[in-house]
Order: sequence, then structure tokens, then C-alpha cells
Amino acid sequence: MTSLLRANRFLSRILEGITILLMVALTVIVIVAVLARLMGQSFSWYDEVAAIMLAWITYYGSALAALHRRHIGFDTVLLAFPPQARLVGVLVAEALVLVFFILMARAGLQVLEVLEGDMLVSLTWVPVQFTQSVIPIGASLFVVCQILSLPEYWSKTMQGISLEHAEIEEEVETELQKNKDRV
Repeated sequence: MTSLLRANRFLSRILEGITILLMVALTVIVIVAVLARLMGQSFSWYDEVAAIMLAWITYYGSALAALHRRHIGFDTVLLAFPPQARLVGVLVAEALVLVFFILMARAGLQVLEVLEGDMLVSLTWVPVQFTQSVIPIGASLFVVCQILSLPEYWSKTMQGISLEHAEIEEEVETELQKNKDRV
């Protein structure tokens, strides 16, 4: 197994764990908050914390999607190009995505500087910098994941293989096999 593949799997497991942990925590918080409201109580921090956790799930989940190339893409359009134009298309698209997320990470760091000393409204002991740190961290993770997944994406795209279509075809094949076994 190559070191790139090992790094990809390692990062995938970490991001999966973080995302699952955040989703479970958010689910528990929502259930507890709903039960508390049904009993006539309400948590003052619930709305603020739930919104922050949803943002964290989005950022970490998007990095995981980038690692597996499951984010929004245009494989069908790209694969319709001749090989030389496809090469240029991949390079331009990757450069635009990387530049965007690098700028986002930089802007996120600047936001953290501005927020220094601010605390959450409902949980006055939690720094806003902590909650907003997901912006530069998530953007940086997206860049790393995009770069780690680029070699396989490059190879498949140059071969004319769609990552989107391969997944769809695999699901169709699985369902056909399930139906065949039932008969």
C-alpha cells in the first residue's frame, strides 16, 4: 500500500470519526432539548450550540467529501472534452478550488483575530474563536483532502472514467444482484 493511500485512509477515518461524533452529539443535544421543552424547561444555550455544531458537521463533512471526491462535480461535462482539453479543465478546476479554500482559510484566520476576547452569548465561558476555528481548519482540511485525492482523480479522468458514474453503476449492480437473489 502506498504512503498516499495510507494517508488517505488515515485521514478518512479521522474525518469520519469527527463527523460521526459531531452528528451523534448534535442528535443527543436535540433530543435532550426537545424533552426538556416538553417538560416545561428550556436550555438557553441550545440554539446557539446546535447552530455551531451544524456548521462544524458541514465543514468536516465537506473535507471528507473532498477526500473521496463526493462533492459537487461535473464529470459528465469534463469527460465530454477531448483528452487535451480535459487535462486543462482538470488543472483549471483544481487550481480554482484550491485558491478558493486557501483564501477561505486565510480569511478565517483573520476573523479569529477580530473575534479575540469575544465569548458566546449563552455560554459565556466559551470563546467565539473556538467555535469559529472551524473555518480555517475546515478550509485547510479541504485543501489537504483535495490534494490527497488528486492523483486518483487525475488518473481516472485522463482514462475517461467518471467517479460519479462508477458509484452509480456499482449501486445499480448491487441492486440487480439483490433482486436476482430474491427470484
